[in-house]
Amino acid sequence: MSNETRKPRQHMGNRGRSVEKAKDFKGTMKKLIKYLAPYKFTFIFGLIAAVFSVAISVIGPKIVGNIITEVAEGFMAKVMQTGGIDFEKIFQTVMILLAVYALSMAFEYIQGFLMSGVSNKMGYQFRKEMNIKIDNLPLSYFDRNSHGDIISRFTNDVDTLVQSLNQSLSTLVSNVVKVIGFLVMMLMISWKMTLLALIVIPLSIVTVAFVVKRSQNYFKQQQDSLGVVNGHIEEMYSAHVVVKAFNGEEKSIDDFNRYNQDLYNSAWKSQFLSGLMMPLTTFIGNLGYVGVCILGGALAISGEIAVGDIQSFITYTRNFTQPINQISQSMNMLQSTAAAAERVFEFLNEPEEIKDIKETIPVRYGLQSLIKGQVTFENVNFGYTTEKTIIHNFSMYIKPGQTVAIVGPTGAGKTTIVKLLMRFYELNSGRIYIDGHDITTFSRSDLRSMVGMVLQDAWLFEGTIMDNLRFGKLDASDEDVVKAAKAAHVDHFIRTLDHGYQTELNDESSNISQGQRQLLTIARAFLADPKILILDEATSSVDTRTEVLIQKGMDELMEGRTSFVIAHRLSTIRNADAIIVMNHGDIIEVGNHDELMARNGFYTKLYNSQFEED
Repeated sequence: MSNETRKPRQHMGNRGRSVEKAKDFKGTMKKLIKYLAPYKFTFIFGLIAAVFSVAISVIGPKIVGNIITEVAEGFMAKVMQTGGIDFEKIFQTVMILLAVYALSMAFEYIQGFLMSGVSNKMGYQFRKEMNIKIDNLPLSYFDRNSHGDIISRFTNDVDTLVQSLNQSLSTLVSNVVKVIGFLVMMLMISWKMTLLALIVIPLSIVTVAFVVKRSQNYFKQQQDSLGVVNGHIEEMYSAHVVVKAFNGEEKSIDDFNRYNQDLYNSAWKSQFLSGLMMPLTTFIGNLGYVGVCILGGALAISGEIAVGDIQSFITYTRNFTQPINQISQSMNMLQSTAAAAERVFEFLNEPEEIKDIKETIPVRYGLQSLIKGQVTFENVNFGYTTEKTIIHNFSMYIKPGQTVAIVGPTGAGKTTIVKLLMRFYELNSGRIYIDGHDITTFSRSDLRSMVGMVLQDAWLFEGTIMDNLRFGKLDASDEDVVKAAKAAHVDHFIRTLDHGYQTELNDESSNISQGQRQLLTIARAFLADPKILILDEATSSVDTRTEVLIQKGMDELMEGRTSFVIAHRLSTIRNADAIIVMNHGDIIEVGNHDELMARNGFYTKLYNSQFEED
């Protein structure tokens, strides 16, 4: 681990900027509306269901008021001995009230069902597009962004978007209709009481607008800080053994505390401000509620309204402020939606790797490969960033079937060379040819199908050993898999396991050793039977005895194939046809082992230094 204080890899990309202000809220919502287009009919039906649900339910308080009026008038008639309470009429009115609420509930269920479907379909579409996008992003994107941040966009941001859309859309639509319906019913009862109740609304709107404006920026900061924390946790968890080995726990905890503090600062501010909206709007609404009670009593005494109308209007007044409060909460949720959507759209708008040309050169005729394996690097210049070039005017010619070793100190550009051959990155300038054809004239899939690659980091996925080996050639038979395993000298080890080739590897393949994992990845590359073989520190994670076995297998399997061998242990590449010595991105020596040793140059110093260390 580095001793310098740093953030997770996330800071190297768009996550590194400090958030000064949130992006355009309106622009983000317009993009979301475009995603609603395929579901517009479902969305419209949901709106209609919401309208019917609310339109039916708003007459409920008025019916309750009529019941109260009927009871009050009947009671007064009985006191005055001029009549009594008409229970039959009251019963009929109660049944109507029950039917109204049942019908309203049915429409509300339909609305919730439709809106939930729309939001989750949008979430499904976002994940689908992001999954397609990630396959088309250049590797430089993953160099700039941490895995935790990318995972956060797929999970946290999309989940936040789906949940907030589901809740805020349905809630917003319902409450807007409620406000309109309650307002109409209030006007029907008394315009004077309605006017008094509406006086407080502008004050509520100003308060909500102020809080929303202040909270939006903090919600974006909260999402950004969450990505940083996820990136750090993912990085520290995957490197847990390294952290332990170098006593990096204290630094890791300090870094986490700092990132967690940033998340806490933005989270509590956003939640505090959003939490203010409900009590503030409730307090303002209660002021109007008190005024309505006083005025309603005066109007009832004067005979302008019935006693039941007072109860109905009080209910409408209380319900009238509730949807306004909920609308403010929906607007707050929309801020979360916009903040999450911005990060999703940022990901979807990332520049993709250059597309393959339309008419690519075929690499096989039927099952027969058309590639011989001749490779040429011509004046290649490359840098992972535009500011720093690490490969300088690199040129090299490799004949078909030759084994070429690339050696040099760390950072010399050895691995970069083969990554450029695989077209994981685009060149700054120069050309790379295979059999005389520029690699850009091949499709990426065809180019990579002719190259077998074994990296220093042995990657295996969760599943059986057989499935992991067959990943090198999906249509390979069991016999082909076993043959490749024998060639890599891993068959004996596999058969010593309880379930042999059907042994299940866990998600980190920790139930086998690092050396065994490396052997399996080598066998997987052998199974692919490529014309060009790349071994990047392929024997770095095995013991000396295993290395000897692998070397024998590689000598056999590299026969007739153009092979690139990258190794720090120079004893493993003594038999290479050519050894290219690199330093700082430049070729400084070329020749076989004996020739280079005779020159007594840089290679000789590297070779002798290793034996002196041994």
